[in-house]
Amino acid sequence: MFTGLVEEIGVVAELNPHDETGGTSLTITLPSSSTLLADAQLGDSISINGVCLTATHITQSPTPSFKVGIAPETLRLTNLGALTKDSRVNLERAVRADTRMGGHFVQGHVDTTAEIARVAQDGNALTFRFAPKALDVLKYIVYKGYVALDGTSLTVTAVNDEEGWFEVMLIAYTQEKVVVAQKKPGETVNVEVDVLAKYAEKSMAGYLGAQGQLLVKPMLEQMVQNLVAQALGGHS
Repeated sequence: MFTGLVEEIGVVAELNPHDETGGTSLTITLPSSSTLLADAQLGDSISINGVCLTATHITQSPTPSFKVGIAPETLRLTNLGALTKDSRVNLERAVRADTRMGGHFVQGHVDTTAEIARVAQDGNALTFRFAPKALDVLKYIVYKGYVALDGTSLTVTAVNDEEGWFEVMLIAYTQEKVVVAQKKPGETVNVEVDVLAKYAEKSMAGYLGAQGQLLVKPMLEQMVQNLVAQALGGHS
């Protein structure tokens, strides 16, 4: 579990599609002054551009770095496979019991990617418009709700279900702290919708599944009665 508050920006040292395990691995380096890995252990979860991954190798010196493995499903659902050497990535360690929840509940389980459709200046802020690859995620994205983009917790400022896009605004401070701010139209971000919206949907689906007939039947009966009354009134 993460908060969506980026702790550090790392740099891709290598994306190896054929590592010693026969799979894909990603190595990230950090600034020499970074303390992100100070208490890190093998097996720890670290979010890379919003994707929860397991540290399989950690180096503290001379330059802090760590390696993670990337599963084929992760490569299919995220944009990690498009990373190249020197790409910048958002990093966040998993939350602890004493961590302030300054963002929102982020699992690190990406739902889809989204293409940047437009970037517009608004004072010293930037408004980004995103077109998600999987349009069905829009039902979980609401005005003033949360969304995680490349692991950054952001507030939705506009959403258009018919045209298939949503927007967020980055203030000047955030622009300096996350990689999304440096991206251009045509580039992509990883999208994770608010998991609480999914739980709400499932709870309502279960409720309606059990109670739907009891709720819908009286409504239909009332509608029929109204139509009959209107018809009789029209012929009286």
